[in-house]
Amino acid sequence: MDTLRNALTHQTRWLSILFLLFFSGSPLAEQPEITVGIVPQQSATELARVWIPLLQEAASRSGVRLAFRTAPDIPVFEERLKRGEYDLAYMNPYHYAVFSRAPGYKVFAKEKDRRLVGIIVVAKNAAISDIKQLSGKAVAFPAPAAFAASILPRAEFSRQGIPIEARYVNSHDSVYRGVAQGVFAAGGGIKRTLEAIDPDVSSKLRVLTTTPSYTPHAFAAHPRITPDILSRVFSALNSLDNDDAGRKLLAPLSFKGIEAASDHEWDEIRRLKIAQGIGRQP
Repeated sequence: MDTLRNALTHQTRWLSILFLLFFSGSPLAEQPEITVGIVPQQSATELARVWIPLLQEAASRSGVRLAFRTAPDIPVFEERLKRGEYDLAYMNPYHYAVFSRAPGYKVFAKEKDRRLVGIIVVAKNAAISDIKQLSGKAVAFPAPAAFAASILPRAEFSRQGIPIEARYVNSHDSVYRGVAQGVFAAGGGIKRTLEAIDPDVSSKLRVLTTTPSYTPHAFAAHPRITPDILSRVFSALNSLDNDDAGRKLLAPLSFKGIEAASDHEWDEIRRLKIAQGIGRQP
């Protein structure tokens, strides 16, 4: 596992370097680097494929050099957020509720017109029509603190008194592949990542049930980021749905756009009083 994690870290580092090479010879190359941490719901390669072009365009529009970053898995991403390693970060609602306290990340944007809903998927041909039929079975989740894909589905099992064997497999894609291959009876995820995965996988799955909806992932800034930098980056992200070039970059993420957000919108998450550890657990 450590060998795999080190390989993924190395892969992520090289993806970031490749991203910065886009700016070689441009005025942006002389600007300070602003790191953008993206929650690893999918593999680093897939995240890079959809996020690097978007961040490159946002950098061009803002005049701010944005450097793509992620992590080998969600617990490592959480540990890096805790240490404040990312200047800007795209994090799930529970992450924001935690890391807005310390080290003090502050939301500035969110996905436009989106409420976050967890889903529980099963194999398309599985003889399962009710969540109660998953009693005692192995159910996959990306990570303990993955909000919509783990916390919300687990809460639904708990609410209905259905005991399951929870398995954590690092990413949404790993959940879907494991269920499609019959390794797990079911798995937690979200509609966006299910739609984004290879059709060869998604075609073998179906959504068994969904959870209540909540405010979506947050784009948040570390306190060290100046208001001027933040304003320029937000304006660039916010402008993407105004033209064909920007909408083309938003499409792989299934984003309608990126709009302004305020801290109080995550109060509904705080009121849930979720007691879930973050980072790699013993």
